[in-house]
This record gives sequence, C-alpha cells and structure tokens, in this order.
Amino acid sequence: MGNLKKDTILFDLDGTLINTNELIIESFLHTLHHYYPNQYGREDVIPFIGPPLVDSFKSIDKDRYKEMVEMYREHNVAHHDALVKEFEGVFETVAHLQDEGYHLAVVTTKMRPTVHMGLNLTKLDQFFDVVVTYNDVQNVKPHPEPLYKALTQLGSSKERAIMVGDSQYDILAGKNAGVTTIGVGYSIKGREFIEKQKPDFIIDTMPELIDVAKRLKEE
Repeated sequence: MGNLKKDTILFDLDGTLINTNELIIESFLHTLHHYYPNQYGREDVIPFIGPPLVDSFKSIDKDRYKEMVEMYREHNVAHHDALVKEFEGVFETVAHLQDEGYHLAVVTTKMRPTVHMGLNLTKLDQFFDVVVTYNDVQNVKPHPEPLYKALTQLGSSKERAIMVGDSQYDILAGKNAGVTTIGVGYSIKGREFIEKQKPDFIIDTMPELIDVAKRLKEE
C-alpha cells in the first residue's frame, strides 16, 4: 500500500480557486432581466451556480435557452477581468503544493476559453498542465468521467487522488469516482450547504489544504 499515498489533487475552478461569483451572478441577472424584466434577484440566481449553463437556462425557458446562453457568455467574457478575483491564499497554496511534488489538475464544467481566461488572469495557469473542461468530456460532473480523464492525463489513480470543490457536483463527482473529497467552507451557498454534501474534509481557507493533504499523504 506504500505506493498509494495521496499525491494528486484535482480542483474545481469557479468558487474554489477563483472567485467568479459576482461575474456569474451579474451575467445571469443581465440575461434574465433582458428576457424576464424584474423577475429575478440575486438570491434567485445563486442556485444556478454550479450546474452547466445549458441546464439552468433550459429549466427557465425551453424555447429560448440557446440564445440566453449566448447572451450570458457574451456578458461573462466582456466583464471577466473586471469582476474575477483569486480567493485569498490560493496562489501561494497551489505554488506550495507544486513545490511539494503533487500532481495537480483543474476539473471544471466551464467552457475551455473562459477557463483559460480565469487561469491566466490569476496566473494560476503555470501550475496546471492538465485542465479538463466542458469541451473535453461527454459527461460533466457529478459523472466521474472528467475526474478519470484528469487522472489518466496525470498518470495517477483514484486511490491517490483528492477532489477539492465548492458545490454538490464536485463532492458527488469525487464520491462517484472513488476519490477523497474536500469541500471548501467559503462556498457562496454557505458552509452548511457543503456540510450536507458530506465531503471527507472541509477547509475554510485554501491554505488549510496544505495540512490536510500532508496528513493524507502520510497515512
């Protein structure tokens, strides 16, 4: 069993590594106000953070969801760099984990172009050779396919892996893939929401990941 230490960490992107919450909320409100003036507020769109865009808009309007997705994406790209921020301690934590020799990947439900915008903006791109996006899989999280794809590209295995995320899809995908799961307590949906998903661990700041990962590596 000695060779199955946890040396691989898969990260969700939005809400975990980078704070895209304001951008996502603004983009949803911009789009929904256009189609349904004054019917949606901030609280109404928070549940849409996490699932694929197409699913969220389809649940609102089966006929016009495609054009709504387009409008959302245009707004999202146009305002990306002004509204996206890195969560505190993320850069230092990921840099440290890379120095310690961990295999690192991003596994996200976003489209590849906006994923790279976020990683480049926050300068996190240098740490991730493996990035699995919406465009790279048949099935998105909570299906285990994206996680398995990342593990294959990293030359790792589920026994050696940890999934870190802020939504039910991340935790469920981790469970479905048979990897250790870590939820972030700073999820916009609240710590209680993450607790309900029953991850193996919860961290309230990204730097806490260093200690948890170290304990898992030494077990």
